[in-house]
Amino acid sequence: MNTKTKTVSLIYLICIFCISLCCATTVFAQRADSTSKYKRIVRTPQIRGDVPSYKPSYLPGSGFTPYNSLLSHSRSGNGRPDKILSVLKVYPNPVDDQINLTLRLERESNLSIKIMDLLGNEVVTLSNERLSAGEQTKTFTIPNRLNSGIYFLRFVAGSETVVKRISIL
Repeated sequence: MNTKTKTVSLIYLICIFCISLCCATTVFAQRADSTSKYKRIVRTPQIRGDVPSYKPSYLPGSGFTPYNSLLSHSRSGNGRPDKILSVLKVYPNPVDDQINLTLRLERESNLSIKIMDLLGNEVVTLSNERLSAGEQTKTFTIPNRLNSGIYFLRFVAGSETVVKRISIL
């Protein structure tokens, strides 16, 4: 045997010896009569306490504000929030080069219409203007830089947002 083979064999034997020595104390040499340091739990502990569940009491005139009224500042008489924006039609869908939008505003407000990609990134702003109340019909030309695929139209009027899905050919 040459010296290189002897050296490799010797290193191999030393490695096997060291590994067996290290592992023998932790894994292979467990005593059968060793006592455990941990207490064995026979049953699952129960949490005991008298914590009443929270049930808000709403009395008219008590000053308590329901959570729903915090979400919407203006409310109609029936307890529902007033809708500012209703998108009635988005046509044609799929869109080729021009899109028509029919929407209704309940009161005069700023309206922003944007095209968003699937990740929610703004691609194009179609409109950002103040419109009067009533039903509106708008026509927009789709920029040719948009690739074919699925996009979203995001309408924002005041604090209200409506999202519609469109396909561009």
